[in-house]
Amino acid sequence: MTPPPGEPAEGRPLVGAPLADAPLAGGKRPPALRRAHGIPDLPSQPVPPAPEQAAAEIRVASYNVHKCVGLDRRFDPARIAGVIAELEADIVAVQEADRRFGRRTGLLDTAALRDCGLSLLPVSRLPDGHGWHGNALLVRRGTPVRLQRLALPGAEPRGAVIAELELAAGPLRVVAAHFGLLKRCRMRQAAAILESIGQGESMPTVMMGDLNEWRPGRRSSLRPLESLFGSLGFGPASFPSRLPVFALDRILGWPRGVVRDVQVHDTPLARVASDHLPLKARLILTPDQAALAGDVAAAA
Repeated sequence: MTPPPGEPAEGRPLVGAPLADAPLAGGKRPPALRRAHGIPDLPSQPVPPAPEQAAAEIRVASYNVHKCVGLDRRFDPARIAGVIAELEADIVAVQEADRRFGRRTGLLDTAALRDCGLSLLPVSRLPDGHGWHGNALLVRRGTPVRLQRLALPGAEPRGAVIAELELAAGPLRVVAAHFGLLKRCRMRQAAAILESIGQGESMPTVMMGDLNEWRPGRRSSLRPLESLFGSLGFGPASFPSRLPVFALDRILGWPRGVVRDVQVHDTPLARVASDHLPLKARLILTPDQAALAGDVAAAA
């Protein structure tokens, strides 16, 4: 368990929080995996809060930046920062934010990102790194209570970052992930993430990233995630950016209704800056969503 850092004033950049490295998970189906560790299942569809309650809207986004290399084959971190500025998001999950081979140094233009009010969470093990297996998190405001690096099982090195944030509207868990290219590996990776979520406190959760799966239904490798996030249908097509056909990028939320209006961000700059278009959504948090999640955990 890691103690929370000192809380900054509202709107100030985030301060760092200690990281916890999580072990690899096996390939069991998610419910069996959680039960094997004595972790209760979470319902996928708890009762939504009453509409008259005060709600806070948070804008979230997910973006595979293709190592800041655009379709013109030009390495241009400033251009990627320009697309992220267009999103006007409060929380951004970035994939491929570091070099893939050799020393995993960061590729983002952090100065330009700070100019648009976004701070990089300290998830890299390197002083000049930006992410964990390429997964970085940019946040506008809030206090990180817990940060976790999660090594995902599979045939290729993959990882996820799990951040628990304290926001004005209450706690929020953010999962940033980039799944592998093989179906059997993606199913194991989904199970590993569900296991890690189940080991933590119950709170509103958003999962974002390039999950490398566009098919819905029985053929989808994302079916294990439905035990928490509910039925996953077709998402907005985000790949390839010039003529998007495949819904490889996802924004998922728990409890039901916390994620609204998921859409692709399609602008002239975004179409050339990376081979993926960004995905964006509204996140609606109410004070008693956190209480509802806590009640579910207490009753389990």
